[in-house]
This record gives sequence, C-alpha cells and structure tokens, in this order.
Amino acid sequence: MIIYTKNGCPHCDAAKQHFTAEGIQFEEVNISVHSERIREIEQLTKSLKVPVIVDNEQVTVGFNGGS
Repeated sequence: MIIYTKNGCPHCDAAKQHFTAEGIQFEEVNISVHSERIREIEQLTKSLKVPVIVDNEQVTVGFNGGS
C-alpha cells in the first residue's frame, strides 16, 4: 500500500495513524518532501488532493470523507 501525503494534512495524519494502529504496512510518499512525485497523484486521480491511498489496483482519495 502507498499513501501519498503532504505536511500539515490532518486527513493524511489520520490515515497513517489508522493503518499503523491496524498493523497495516504502507509506504508513505510525502509530496512536500518528494515534489517530483506529484505527477503520480495527477496521473492516478486527475487532481492534487491528498491523501491518496493506493492498495493494489484500488485508488482512494481522502480518508474518512476528507481530502
């Protein structure tokens, strides 16, 4: 699983906390640090909203109704 995040995003923090608490391993891609990977989000979602959660082939934008 990959979670695209950015600094200061409460929904990103909530997603990371949730998956950590559930024992689900994920790779975090913080676009505030790795701006070269912003294009990946654009290709996946046609937007720049985060968090973007990619689990196998399923792409989810936002967490708990927020983005």
